Formats: sequence, structure tokens, C-alpha cells
Amino acid sequence: MARPVSEPAVSRLPDRETPGGVVVAVSRSPRHRFSKEPVDEVVLVEGSGVEGDAHAGPTVQHRSRKRWRPHLPNLRQVHLLHDELLDELRGRGFDVAPGGVGENVLTRGVDLLTLPTGARLGLGATAVVELTGLRNPCVQLDRFADGLMRAVLREEPDGTLARLAGVMAVVVAGGAVRPGDRVGVALPAGAWQPLRPV
Repeated sequence: MARPVSEPAVSRLPDRETPGGVVVAVSRSPRHRFSKEPVDEVVLVEGSGVEGDAHAGPTVQHRSRKRWRPHLPNLRQVHLLHDELLDELRGRGFDVAPGGVGENVLTRGVDLLTLPTGARLGLGATAVVELTGLRNPCVQLDRFADGLMRAVLREEPDGTLARLAGVMAVVVAGGAVRPGDRVGVALPAGAWQPLRPV
């Protein structure tokens, strides 16, 4: 029997709402590995991240950062990636499946990279995440597939480097998230602050 698709938690989102998209896949890993396993459901925990994921916690969990500043807040509780990037990478010969590059939530129909810092995404019936910044591609991408790091970087006409490997977020309201759930988007009030690497 088909499970009904949850509407996004838009009632919990403030300010200006924009059209949303859909969750394509959700993934987690209890160990610090590059890739994560796709699952039927993840549970987001307020102030922590994805229940059962190695990167969950209120303070820094990324291994290289935890060594030097373990007391800092975890701005990378949830990694979101747009499925359109995987389409592009497959078209360039890369074999990348959901969870392959370590994302927790794979979306379609949301231009994640153009959203501002502080934008909120409603995922499923109750979960809400707030965007903190861009994922900064690292050499682990090339260990996964030769040339992948360069494929997720693009030089813009003004000489700046665009990072295409998704966005990072913190959980501001918990709940279950499943493939097929709608994604609601709300923009913060005030001046537009572009996403920067975190």
C-alpha cells in the first residue's frame, strides 16, 4: 500500500515562502565514511542533525575540524544536495547514486545553491532546517571518482569559484523525512546574505 506523501511543514516557516520541490532520497551513516546509505526514512533531531548519523551533534562532528576546535557549534548537521547535479555528473560519465557523495537529503526542484544564508526548508510534515552555508568540496571527492572534485567546482565570469556540492544546514524543528515528501522554502527577512563555505 502506498504511503501518503507528507506536505511540507510550511506553517512553521516564517517570512516569504517560495515554490518548493520534493525529496528524492534520504541517507545516513553511523560511521565517518564519505558515502552514506540510502534508507526509507531519516529522523531529524532539533539542534543535532540526522538521528544515527556520524555527523549529528550540537558541536562540530567533521573529523578534521573536531581535532582542532571541538567546542564550535555544528553548522553542518544536515547535508542537502540537488538531484539535478547528479544528472549532470552522470552525463559527464560519473557513476554517482543517491548517498554517494555523502548527502543526507537529496532534493529535486529546489535551486539550493541560490538560496540565502538563513533560508528555511520544510521537509515532510514537521521537520525544518535552516541553511548555514555551502559544502566545501574536498579531495575525498577525487578518491570516490577521479576528477569529481573539479566537476563540482566552476569558475564564474567574475573569477570567483562556485561550489556545486550542496548546502549545509542545522535542524530547527525535528521530524521524519522520506523520499516523496514535499520541500517547502521560506526566505529570511532582511538583506540577502549569500551562502559561503562552512
